[in-house]
Amino acid sequence: MAPSWMQLLIVLIVALLLFGGRGRISSIMGDMAKGVRSFRKGLNDEDEDDAEKKKTSSLEDDKMVNITPEKEKSKTSS
Repeated sequence: MAPSWMQLLIVLIVALLLFGGRGRISSIMGDMAKGVRSFRKGLNDEDEDDAEKKKTSSLEDDKMVNITPEKEKSKTSS
């Protein structure tokens, strides 16, 4: 079963879109690399922010007092 002329035309158009123009694929891959790099940088920034919050929260934990009422131990649950 040979491909029809319409299928060949679609493949040709897709190939021209991908490979047509000078450096088209390399520019697409460069943009993708920039996106991945900025995503990783964002994740690292978030981790650093969490570490700073933990440092400040540990200082605040020392000042906290537990005010939760305790259940009476004399009552038994059914």
